[in-house]
Amino acid sequence: MSLIIIGTVAFDAIETPFGKTEKIVGGAATYASLAASYFYNKVKIVGVVGEDFHAGDIKSFNDHGIDTEGLQIKKGEKSFFWSGKYHNDMNSRDTLVTELNVLADFDPIIPDSYQDCEYLMLGNLTPQVQQTVISRLKKRPKLIVLDTMNFWMDIALDDLLGVIKNIDVLTINDAEARQLSGEYSLVKAAKKILKMGPKYLIIKKGEHGALLFHDDLIFSAPALPLAEVFDPTGAGDTFAGGFIGYLAQVGTINFASMKNAIIYGSALASFCVEKFGTEKIKDLTKAQISKRVEQFVNLSSFIIEK
Repeated sequence: MSLIIIGTVAFDAIETPFGKTEKIVGGAATYASLAASYFYNKVKIVGVVGEDFHAGDIKSFNDHGIDTEGLQIKKGEKSFFWSGKYHNDMNSRDTLVTELNVLADFDPIIPDSYQDCEYLMLGNLTPQVQQTVISRLKKRPKLIVLDTMNFWMDIALDDLLGVIKNIDVLTINDAEARQLSGEYSLVKAAKKILKMGPKYLIIKKGEHGALLFHDDLIFSAPALPLAEVFDPTGAGDTFAGGFIGYLAQVGTINFASMKNAIIYGSALASFCVEKFGTEKIKDLTKAQISKRVEQFVNLSSFIIEK
């Protein structure tokens, strides 16, 4: 059974205090699918690019065993492009350029070969597009994970609430959780958001880790202290891809497996920020991932002596 990841496949130009890039391949679906492919061998991508997206760019997906039949290529058009500059704290950034191009009228087409979808990752797109994907699947997936952002809360809240009712896991950051719920306390915010539909809520806190909520259960995952952070772009999408990829691999969905999935997703995200774009997460080994996961375990493993 397949894992479908829908989201942007794009070009980015990034500047941080450590350097800058020209146009490089980015986008939520790019980061998420690469991360998921380390755990699951039936990853399929849904997205749209322009004629400027070359065969070599697509080959990088195929080299990871990612099915690109659902990646539309619009002749005579350009791919989505984003350019941004990060501040010295690496937590804030300025968007310099946003060109929607092919994304402006994106209509997600689900190939027949994708109808075996058991795991669905809905990347940060318009709530309408996310709902369209769900409706075009003939059978509801075993697990639906949705990522969104404050922009959609500002301009399409009703549509967003509509799609949130139909998912299993919602991933947002702490500021977005507060905005969506109207509560400052993240515990109170989580209780309100879980009543909106999802069974699980992940609140991402950047360099401070992530929180997982389910019913009255809470799990706090640490963030790995890194000596150097070159580029935070795509870290959240890499986290989401690693998270759902791990769950697809183990085939079990409960609070315990979700906790493990958060650690694996966090491990992949920690690799992502060490280089620009997808450079670091394209060529990882299983040994590297296992060692990084062990580092996460050791961060919060302790014995209370009596």
